[in-house]
Formats: sequence, C-alpha cells, structure tokens
Amino acid sequence: MQFGVFDHLDRNNLSLQEYYEARLKVAEAYDEAGFYAYHVAEHHSTPLGMAPSPSVFLSAVAQRTRRLRFGPLVYALPLYHPMRLIEEICMLDQMSGGRLDIGFGRGASQIESAMYGNDPAKAELMYVEGLELIMRGLTQKSLDFHGQFYSFDDVPMELEPLQKPHPPVWYGVHSTVSAERAARQRLNIVSLDPADKTRTFTDRFRQVWHDTKRIGTSKPMIGLGRFIVIAATDEEAIHVARRAYPKWHRSFNYLFNLRGGKGPVHQRPADLETLIKIGQGIAGSPNTVTEFLKTQMTESGANYVVGQFAFGDLSLSEILRSLELFTRHVMPELQSID
Repeated sequence: MQFGVFDHLDRNNLSLQEYYEARLKVAEAYDEAGFYAYHVAEHHSTPLGMAPSPSVFLSAVAQRTRRLRFGPLVYALPLYHPMRLIEEICMLDQMSGGRLDIGFGRGASQIESAMYGNDPAKAELMYVEGLELIMRGLTQKSLDFHGQFYSFDDVPMELEPLQKPHPPVWYGVHSTVSAERAARQRLNIVSLDPADKTRTFTDRFRQVWHDTKRIGTSKPMIGLGRFIVIAATDEEAIHVARRAYPKWHRSFNYLFNLRGGKGPVHQRPADLETLIKIGQGIAGSPNTVTEFLKTQMTESGANYVVGQFAFGDLSLSEILRSLELFTRHVMPELQSID
C-alpha cells in the first residue's frame, strides 16, 4: 500500500504570499512523512486553484523536498502550446532528480476553457493531438508532426527528461472506458468516485492490464482520492472539517455560480455529512479513519491512498496535526494491506 496526496490548492484566508509559503511547508511535511507523491490540480480564474501554472509551483516543491515525487493531476492540455509544455516537463524532471510524475487531461471546466478563448467543443480533439505530440517530444531527438491544430518539421529537442523513456503518466478515471484506455496505455490511475463504482473501473483496469501484459512493466498504481481530517477524537475532527469543507465546496462551484451552468461534471455533496455517508471523505480519530480507509480500499480494489489533507480554511497547524496522526497511526495499519 502506497500513500499520496491530492491538492486543489484552493484559496483560504491567508495572503497569497503567506498561502504559498504555508503550502510549501505542508509539502515538506509530506516529504518527511514518506508519502509517495504530491498531485496538484490546475484551475484558472477561480479560488479553487491557486496553482494555475503547476510547473511554477512544482519547481518550488522540487527545491523544498528531497524524496517526494510530485506532478500535475492534470495539465489541461488545450490551454498549452505542446512545445512549451515538453520543455517545462523536461526541466522539472531534471531539476528534481527524476521525481516528476505527469498527468494530462482536456480540462474539467468548460468555463475556464472558454475564458482562455478556446472552443470547449474542441477540447477533446486538442487533448488527443496534444498528448500524442508531447509523448513524441519527450522521447525523440527531433519532432515532426502534422495535425489539425499543430504542425512541426524537424524541430530539435534539445531538452530531455531524466526518467526514461519519460516520467510516469497518470490519468483520472470515471468510467470503465477510460479505465480500459489507461490500462492499454500503461498509465497509473486515480478515482475520486465512491468505492462501489470505483470497483467496476479497477476490475476492468486490471483485466485489460493483464491481457496486454508487457515484459518489464511494473505493477500499476491504482489510486483512490478522499478528503481526510484527523484529530484526537471524532468530535474534534468533525468540528474542524464541518467548518472547512463548505468553504472548499464554494470554491469548487465558484465559476458556475458566477457564470451559470449545470455545475461541475463530477459534483461533490454540499455538506460534510453526505460526503462521509457516500464515502468520499472522512473526519475522525486515527482509529475511525483507519477503519474507513481499510473498508474503502478493499471495496474499491485500489492500492494507493490519495488523501486530500489541505482544503477550505484548514489552518497550517490543523493540517500538520492531521498529517502527524495519519503518519503515526493510520499508515502503519494500512501498509499491511496487499
């Protein structure tokens, strides 16, 4: 069992300068605690995401940590020129000593895409073309490509990633179709959905992975993302989480409330109690959190706990205390699960 972190980097009440320094201190704590990787989201023009340029923020993470892997989950490809992103990926991988993990997507918010001047209807096509181009650029000495959106002839690739053939790639799954695609491409995956629904993805993912087995490929990482708040007692943890979670939820829906629309595709409950009831988060004592995660990991078929420990208006001290209890009490109990 491995342990990782997902972070929207949603805004709290600190100034931006204080905010970034606090998040970097939390990243140092993840490194010290022995987490495998720190995955960050990309969002624009919304308090949901204070790292609209993940590469910039992660370059600081690279300098403040020593063992922790890190990366975007995901780069919103339609918002990037692929050549620029290839160069950023290579720089981050080299500067971190080969600790970069990468993830790509079309972008979760059509509103954000439209504010960038992009046509949301073309996002999927831009994602597919951009991904093919980027993977070529990370593995070849020169780049030739002719597509609908991009065209290059014999462009030298002076930069290269430290990890060969390229850094590990991650993908967020919400269906058996996306799980099949990820398995065929040998990608690690993360699900944020309830455990029973996630199980349909992980079973299909493992089946396709096995059926397309290749020599030398390692065991895939199958992540399950959950909000996690730990305190000495259930009552204390729930009190803190009940205060912090609604602020995160308001940020999650900020652009949709501002501009209108149906809201996020993968919506979350507005209240903490419902979130816990459907299994997408937990607040409690170390024992409560341990038993919750044991059940969740068994039911989902996942092997990688991805905790969202920092969100809403949780203070730095509250986050660090939660991490300390998780590291000392929860991780040892879960590490024995196969």
